[in-house]
Amino acid sequence: MTRFRLTIEYDGRPFVGWQRQANGTGVQQVLEDAVRAFTGEQVTVFGAGRTDAGVHSLGQVAHVDIEKPMRADQVMGALNHHVKPWPVSALRVEEVDEDFHARFSCRQRAYRYRIVNRRAPLTFDRGLAWRVGRPLDTEAMRAAARHLVGRHDFTTFRHVACQARSPVKTLDLLEVERIDDEVHVLAMARSFLHHQVRSMVGCLALVGIGKWRPEDMKAALDARDRRALGLNAPPDGLYFLWAKY
Repeated sequence: MTRFRLTIEYDGRPFVGWQRQANGTGVQQVLEDAVRAFTGEQVTVFGAGRTDAGVHSLGQVAHVDIEKPMRADQVMGALNHHVKPWPVSALRVEEVDEDFHARFSCRQRAYRYRIVNRRAPLTFDRGLAWRVGRPLDTEAMRAAARHLVGRHDFTTFRHVACQARSPVKTLDLLEVERIDDEVHVLAMARSFLHHQVRSMVGCLALVGIGKWRPEDMKAALDARDRRALGLNAPPDGLYFLWAKY
């Protein structure tokens, strides 16, 4: 039995999310079906982050145990062949020790959210970014983001169906950057609550268009109440960037 670490890229638009589900196809299922196709084995693929429906990845990390003797490059080639036609790609495959776990060994995760800040509708980026037509004040968004960095009770920014045992998380970084007509929000933490990044981005956008003041972000955080949330951003612009171990 060999444990392989996988670094996976995917377009989240056709999926119900990372996790295998009964109501549609998940990325996990596509990978497990691919492994079964070239090994004949029924396996479970474990991911570092359970992305939602429509959320993308540039560097999701996963692991899988395979009994059939294979090299990492053979696994990578076979995976990329058998995931077709789904928009999933194995960027790297490495042999790792059996104590490595993609989810539980992870020390930090990073997400980036892409906002296209223009009046014109999206064409090529439809489903790959969130268009906000009104001008965004990125300085105000940065001021609001600073209220969220650190260890807090993030109940306001937590989906009601979140299964985490505690709403308390430590947000290591929340950075807002403008690049031409795009605004990127970078978030880093050891772990995130369900919808936490999308909820934070939605409220940052409210600050950016002037509907909220930066201080309103702190008030929403302190409320510890989902009803205090101003806006939950759509999944389109969210990307799982990387996981550190």
